[in-house]
Amino acid sequence: MNGDSDVSVGFIDSAIGASAVPESVRALSSLPDIDYADRFTLSTDADAPPERWARAMFGDVPSAAELLIWRGLLGLRLSPGRSPATVAGWRIGARGDDWIRLEAASWFLTGNLLVQTAEGRVSLATFLHYDRRLGRGVWPPLAVVHRRLAPGLLRDAAARVAIDPPRA
Repeated sequence: MNGDSDVSVGFIDSAIGASAVPESVRALSSLPDIDYADRFTLSTDADAPPERWARAMFGDVPSAAELLIWRGLLGLRLSPGRSPATVAGWRIGARGDDWIRLEAASWFLTGNLLVQTAEGRVSLATFLHYDRRLGRGVWPPLAVVHRRLAPGLLRDAAARVAIDPPRA
């Protein structure tokens, strides 16, 4: 139980590597080839549509830390300002009833963030394609940090979903 709200937050399951992420999930990526994949799934009774979960995780505009990582280290071209077509500067590439895919690219890699909801669960999957060799050198050390931060990101989002009323 989270002390800040009445939402029940449970176990986080993780899958690291393209072969560990289910094919049905990988199929939602827009990438021609997946060089890196991970997926973190949180069991929770907090309920919201996928876009609301994505905005609870990342906000409408990127934070200073996200800008440092996404723009500074990864060189991702993010949209400025708030927009219904973006989440934290990532373009909404596609969506379904229980998922939303965010897309961004730099000159050396292309990425997707996939947020999925299912009965009592929310998942965040990250997919990367290295467009240049530099991606293979830049991402692995950042992936270690990414995999440490993702569980907390999901837990914090569950607390936000539970306490923030839906936007009109």
